[in-house]
Order: sequence, then structure tokens, then C-alpha cells
Amino acid sequence: MTNCNSIPAVGEEDVEPPSYQEVTAGYNEMEAQFTWDDKTIRRTFIRKVYAILMVQLFVTVAIVSLFSFCAPVRYFIQTHPGLYMASYLVFFATYIALSCCGDLRRQFPWNIILLVLFTLSMASMMGFMSSFYNTKSVVLCMGITSLVCLSVTMFSFQTKIDVTSYHGVLFSLCIVMLLCSITLSIVIPFGYVPWLHALYAVGGAILFTLFLAFDTQLLLGNKRYSISPEEYVFATLSLYLDIIYMFSFLLQIFGGGHR
Repeated sequence: MTNCNSIPAVGEEDVEPPSYQEVTAGYNEMEAQFTWDDKTIRRTFIRKVYAILMVQLFVTVAIVSLFSFCAPVRYFIQTHPGLYMASYLVFFATYIALSCCGDLRRQFPWNIILLVLFTLSMASMMGFMSSFYNTKSVVLCMGITSLVCLSVTMFSFQTKIDVTSYHGVLFSLCIVMLLCSITLSIVIPFGYVPWLHALYAVGGAILFTLFLAFDTQLLLGNKRYSISPEEYVFATLSLYLDIIYMFSFLLQIFGGGHR
């Protein structure tokens, strides 16, 4: 009797299955293409963030210079503190909208409109604060802030240290700064303590220098944590606030001469 299993089917040929190398031959090329596309998107994202940031800083420097160096404007600002409160309300509202409403900050043109209002309000607040310091102190703090920002940015781009993995340390330092601010609010009504205020300002400047390195590495996307390329508004907002807060703390340290 003939075994049916031994009879080859009509048209059947002895074809060997493809090897693993043959099946996955195109995967490496596809992976390299995806990696290249990701790098291209990330570089475009970084250029967009820094372009917007440069415009923000230019507007801020212009407003701070106007409020500090132009005597009529400085006098008007100092005699109308309600403008500061109005700027603070706009700043707070736009910051909440950009930080908490993810869909809104990704929706053009509302994200740009809110970012413009946020920048103008924050720049006005910094200009109001700077108007109470002498011009030499303001210029000195601008120069120090520029040098620190340049140094931190170069460090964040070149270093192998992953600052994003130290988010717990930054959170702990924020808690310490909060406790220090509460202590200052309790102590100041009983008398101004210069060394305590100076210590608080130094701590704030160091903290936001670390935050600048943290946010810069989030922007790069080659560390443990990264920010999505869709969040260019939020990334710009974070870097801008780091620089502004650093400037304000430096002004408290070096701007000893009030008008």
C-alpha cells in the first residue's frame, strides 16, 4: 500500500523557509530612518523654542530698559502701582491657561496669543520691579544672567550628567524655598533682616539655575525624561520663567542701591 503522505502534491516544490537574516534585512534600514526622522524633528523643535525664547527675552529687555532708564516712564510706573497688579492678574491667568490647558496651548493661534500676553505681563512686572533699583544694578544683573544662561546651556548640551533624573532633588529644594519664604513673611513685619533675605535670594538664584539645566535637557530629548516636540509653547514658557526668576533673584542680591 502506498503511503499518501509520501506523495508530493501537484506543483509542490522543495522551498526552504527564509532565514532570520533575510526576514529582518530591511529592519535596520527602517530603524535608522526612524531615528534620523526623530533627530530632524527634535532639531526643528529646539530651533523653534529658542527662536521664540529670543523674541521673548528681547521684548523683556526692551521693557525693562524703558522702565529703568526713561525717567518719565519710571515715575509714571512708580506712582501707579495698580498697573503692576493688572500685569500680575494677566500673568497669573495666562500662566494657568498655558500650564493646565494642554489642548489650548497646542491650538494655534490661541497658544501664541496667550504666550504674547504672558510675555508682556511678565516683562511689565520685571520692569516695574527694576525701576526701583539703580541702572547700574539692572545692567549688572542682566549681564550676569546672560553669562549664567549661556554657561548652563552649553553645559546642558555637552555634559553626560542626566539632570532630568534629579527631579526629586529639585522638588525638595522647592519645598525648602517655600519654607524660607514663609519664614521671611513672618520675620519681616518685626524687622528687616538683610542677611536672611540675601541668603534666600542666593538660594533662589541657584535653584532656578538648576531648573534651567533641567528644562534645557528636557528640550534635548536624549536623557531619561524629555518633552514632546508638540509642546514647544510649554518648553518656551519653562525656559523663559527660569531666566526671569534667576534675574529677579540676582537683582535682589546685587541691586542693593534703590532709587
